[in-house]
Amino acid sequence: MKKIVLMAETGSDISPELAKKYEIEIVPMHVSFDTETLDDTTFPVQKIVDFYKETGKLPKTSGSTPEDFLTKFDEVHEKYPDSHILYLAYSAVTTCSYQSANIAAEGRDYITAVDTKQVSVGQANIVCKMAEILNENPDMDIEEAVQNANELIERANMCFTPANLEFLRAGGRVSNVAYLGASILGLHPCIEILDGKLMATKKFRGKMKKVAAQLINEYATKYNLDRNEKLWIVYTIGLSEEVKEIIMQTAKECGFDSTEWIQAAGVITTHGGPAAFGIAGFSAK
Repeated sequence: MKKIVLMAETGSDISPELAKKYEIEIVPMHVSFDTETLDDTTFPVQKIVDFYKETGKLPKTSGSTPEDFLTKFDEVHEKYPDSHILYLAYSAVTTCSYQSANIAAEGRDYITAVDTKQVSVGQANIVCKMAEILNENPDMDIEEAVQNANELIERANMCFTPANLEFLRAGGRVSNVAYLGASILGLHPCIEILDGKLMATKKFRGKMKKVAAQLINEYATKYNLDRNEKLWIVYTIGLSEEVKEIIMQTAKECGFDSTEWIQAAGVITTHGGPAAFGIAGFSAK
């Protein structure tokens, strides 16, 4: 019998393979193309890039609804009636998903929600590590699980950098002036997840292959990322094989023996644009 069932949203970018491996239940977030709204991960991400090229507009993203959670809660409870659901949420300050889950959980004492204060690969890092902890400790109760999750959240770090600011500009997240300046100077902002919020903390200058190596080296040092833990790497469609090889080489040179690559789904691709990448890990204890 499974005592605790883990749950996260598609915005975590946990692939179907990882969800199956770790037995994680995934709730859909949503992407809207004008009047057409689709569940995240149910369409090829190239559709986002094509939509922008054809219309000059970005799709709109939205969090999971109470109905999404009700459906998934019922499904899981029917499958594991004696288990407790631990939902490790996409950053609550960035989307309505956490609030939606709490609405859907009213009157259900078998559900606990915890805000990871992370998105994408940062959330995946926490959820999959928590799955490993539960696999190693199958008798762990929900109170211990929440304590472990909170400890992971305290140590979790994530950042990413876009290939350019075009999608951020189109989404209203940077001004035209900032976009033009960055384009002329070849600047790539390092966007960190700090207390659940996406904050631009530094600008790197140069081509992505140079920026990738700099970002990994500096970020791993800044947060003393634990080299004994897995380094998670997320990328969006269009990242070149050359840059991927440099990322792998730099991670190895930094002392990371274990890495996990995941491709961003629709929500993250819409915000970061093509050829972006990010990393996540835990600070050493």
